[in-house]
Amino acid sequence: MATIHDVALKAGVSVTTVSRVLNNRGYISEEMRKKVYGAMERLNYQPNEIARSLLRKQSNIMGLIIPSVSHPFFGELADHVEFYAYQSGYKILLCNSRLDPVKEKEYIEMLKRNRVDGIIMGSHTLEVDEYRNLHSPIVTIDRQIDEDIPFVSSDNYRGGELATDLLIRKGRQKIAHICGNLELRLLANKRSDAFRNVTGRHGVEHIIIQTDMNVFDQQQYERIIQRLLREHPDVDGIFATSDIIAAFAVKGCMKAGKRVPEDVRIVGYDDVSAATWLTPEITSIRRPIEEIGRLAVELIRKQVEGEAFDTENLLPVELVERATT
Repeated sequence: MATIHDVALKAGVSVTTVSRVLNNRGYISEEMRKKVYGAMERLNYQPNEIARSLLRKQSNIMGLIIPSVSHPFFGELADHVEFYAYQSGYKILLCNSRLDPVKEKEYIEMLKRNRVDGIIMGSHTLEVDEYRNLHSPIVTIDRQIDEDIPFVSSDNYRGGELATDLLIRKGRQKIAHICGNLELRLLANKRSDAFRNVTGRHGVEHIIIQTDMNVFDQQQYERIIQRLLREHPDVDGIFATSDIIAAFAVKGCMKAGKRVPEDVRIVGYDDVSAATWLTPEITSIRRPIEEIGRLAVELIRKQVEGEAFDTENLLPVELVERATT
């Protein structure tokens, strides 16, 4: 098996030069880089990544833990995280927790064993102390767990205001809000706070329905919509906390013989690509998913390199009105 010394000999350069090429450290001319990579290819040399990471004390790998890669928001988020991580010289280890605390903890332990440079947490089923005790760079998505740990979130309260204001301006008299389980203490709960405040301020009748603790279990959404329309047939507006729930709401209304938007107007949240795949297209609160991914990567990089960073990173949202309102 070829070694770094063999590569240096074949390329006619020093071992130090080969090391600098492999680790992308210092100035290396393009001609020198091609010479070293050419020698590596001829010798079929495979760098020992574990040894390199121990030497550098940096693996150039980030961990990303999300609840479900099949969920449109997290699928798009993972895509953007991978893109910006790669642009910054990092690779991504993707962990799909399924909101299972045991699985999430095992993934965290695995990432620590693999000496990742930092962890982006999009899944939050563990107690706060589990994150505080990581002793490595971490960024959380949509959850503030410690004043020293940076988080990235969109302006959930403003999003709730925009959605609820729109339904009231459209003349809705009884509005339902379908949200995730509020016991999870996520920053997304501020959408529900805004809904309560805006409907209360306008004196509009309203209902709040929570999912169970597995907020991404889509099988429950159909049951929730059916129960809502059965128990409250006079509901004429729905603010759903995701575009997926909004899509189930459109489907449920049609099954119940209600027209969208004539009888029931519906607003979703996230503005994932799938919001425009349906007929009618879903009105949604747009979260800047790409910017969330880019900023999460940047915050890990800044922690690794000892740069200053903001712990609170709140990004703006906007209302995108389509056919469901």
